[in-house]
Amino acid sequence: MKNLKTIAIALFVAAAGISVNAQTKKIDVKASTIKWVGKKVTGEHSGTVNFKDGAVVLKGNKLVGGSFTVDMTSLTSTDLTGEYQGKLNGHLKADDFFGTEKFPTSKLVIKKIGAKSADVYTATADLTIKGITKPVTFDITVKGNTATTAFKVDRTKYDIKYGSGSFFEGLGDKTINDEFELAVSLKF
Repeated sequence: MKNLKTIAIALFVAAAGISVNAQTKKIDVKASTIKWVGKKVTGEHSGTVNFKDGAVVLKGNKLVGGSFTVDMTSLTSTDLTGEYQGKLNGHLKADDFFGTEKFPTSKLVIKKIGAKSADVYTATADLTIKGITKPVTFDITVKGNTATTAFKVDRTKYDIKYGSGSFFEGLGDKTINDEFELAVSLKF
């Protein structure tokens, strides 16, 4: 009888251990999206950039981590077409913005997660752009096999100072906001 109890306890502990182990789920890079908006005094531009790869880490249905690589060479504006789109895309990929030839990827690695409410978490992550890593904090909602978030990034922290009123005087209506907005939708 004592052996039976020992075996039952061992099986229970083993089963409990299996249920709390973290599970890594790769994102579907084709179905996951990143939309961006950059604003300036006289308007704004918007567009997309694609994931190269990524994964979320879950314990049960709770988010506990994640890591994502973005293909910066896929950066494109969606509010323009033709020649103007080509000019803006070229400028955004140039060294005074994202320097995609030298830095073809950006990376976000979640370092800390806190539960905010029933499917909403506050994440602190390391964001690397142009080889510079800085912390960012944002809320992320996870439901089933999807996650969504929206947050702002201060581009000047990543040595992207072109048109910044924080660094240059007399820009007038050529001033570009230091922050750009990201709206991310993940499918995994």
